[in-house]
Amino acid sequence: MPETPKSARRIADEHVAQVAALDPAVATRLGLHPEDDRQPDLSPEGFEALAEAARRTLTALDAAAPPDGAADRDCAGLLRERLTAQLAVHEAGDHLRALRNVNSPLHQVRGVFTMMPTDTEEQWAAVAGRLRNVPGALDGYRATLAEGIRRGLLSAPRQARATIAQLDAWTGRNGTGTSWFTGFAAGGPARLRPELDAAADRATAAAAAFRDWLHDTYLPAADGTPDAVGRERYLRSARWANGADIDPAEAYAWAWEEFHRTVAEMRVEAERILPGADPRAAMDHLNRHGHAVEGEENVRAWLQEVIDEAIDALHGTHFDITGPMRRVETRIAPPGSSGAPYYNGPSLDFSRPGRTYLPTLGRRSFPTWQLVSTWYHEGVPGHHLQTARWTASAESLSTYQITLGAVSADKEGWALYAERLMDELGFLTDPARRLGYLDKQMLRIIRVIVDLGMHLELVIPADAATGEWSGHPGERWTPELATAFMAAHHGSELPRRSSEIDRYLGWPGQAIGYKLGERVWLQGREAARRRQGAAFDLRAWHGAVLTHGSLGLDALAARLAEV
Repeated sequence: MPETPKSARRIADEHVAQVAALDPAVATRLGLHPEDDRQPDLSPEGFEALAEAARRTLTALDAAAPPDGAADRDCAGLLRERLTAQLAVHEAGDHLRALRNVNSPLHQVRGVFTMMPTDTEEQWAAVAGRLRNVPGALDGYRATLAEGIRRGLLSAPRQARATIAQLDAWTGRNGTGTSWFTGFAAGGPARLRPELDAAADRATAAAAAFRDWLHDTYLPAADGTPDAVGRERYLRSARWANGADIDPAEAYAWAWEEFHRTVAEMRVEAERILPGADPRAAMDHLNRHGHAVEGEENVRAWLQEVIDEAIDALHGTHFDITGPMRRVETRIAPPGSSGAPYYNGPSLDFSRPGRTYLPTLGRRSFPTWQLVSTWYHEGVPGHHLQTARWTASAESLSTYQITLGAVSADKEGWALYAERLMDELGFLTDPARRLGYLDKQMLRIIRVIVDLGMHLELVIPADAATGEWSGHPGERWTPELATAFMAAHHGSELPRRSSEIDRYLGWPGQAIGYKLGERVWLQGREAARRRQGAAFDLRAWHGAVLTHGSLGLDALAARLAEV
């Protein structure tokens, strides 16, 4: 008898199992195999093994049973789109030049430790083993980048320099004299400390050697590599980040409309804060004289209160936030992280909660006017609520839909929608906090403009000038113009601005997904309002849209039109 065709969900779940077996960082993120002390295989052979797994899964999907309902249809569509986009990136050799200041293969090597359980001696023994395996992971990554050098596929010197600076912070070469690996190992049990300390020293030495290789070999080889990646690579990378093919001209024009609208709103709030001041002056005033929290532990606790208060206020009114979904932790990001706050989701069984991270960038004082909406974005009702809701829906969704298949623009679009929702619900009526929210909106608008602008060398329009910026109409975007544009219109300090520009140049097409994703979420909600009229219930709509798992932007727009 012929074999019964597999469902798309079964094929998707089998793909997750294959990837988790190949990539221990994925297994750790999912909460699987806690005894595993391997590091990811970052060699060319390791990347090819993951690509081959994707090819096998696509072949299996070709023979899958017809979709059985919307959930299976969504799963099949997501799996095909994601794996096709992944293979396009791989086959172009982009993994051979994936050196950047955020979310690179290098960051997996350290990031995996922050997701490991550390409650027992057995778990700390796995930590020690994984520390001992850092050199092998970095050797593999060096081989991959060396293959990129051989094939003429390199990241720009800017990205190498940013990574070198991060490795200086990881290893204590930035003047602190303290290795992150040594500090992490110090939390282990006394009986294992000799083993942990020796393993941490081994990891530190390997990171320092890799740093020196980047400085002495990669950086000279990368000389002359442009910061901008060009149209072909940009559109390929944007497809991976957004789950859809984008129209750069339409997105660029729309972002300028959003820019001018938001400038006008920011001026209203600036006037409320400091009469006669423009937004930049009002933000400077808040940084000097506004509410601030002193010290890392105090700001961590303060941000935890922001999340906890949001959970209590939103549960039962606009969302249903129950059980383990209510647990989310705020932590300080380790030294050498990128400049932006970030979120890591829970393990599949919620034994590890969702966690938000604040990079301190050497600061001791933290003005809070910007932080409130940011923690709505990273925590609740943003990243944590969406991710936790997906995880809690495991019975109706494939594991792939809630983990490996998650589309950046879907997640970031929801998180930006979450900030706007909190403004609509009256949580940001204080002028300082509302200016902070608008400032974050402005950052995401700037991202669309300069990310597209720098990589595609677009022309700055004639109406770009504002009272804060001369506009440079008719010129084409450069990193220097993008930095000046951000300095005029976003209230970040120089280290954050520099990190942001490095990020856009090193991770093309990802930063545009925040605003483009938010647009899809807002359009979907408005369509539901029009369709349902007086019967529209926001809480019910949120409950429905947070249980369909991740989708690319085109598929998300179509799915929301049905809710």
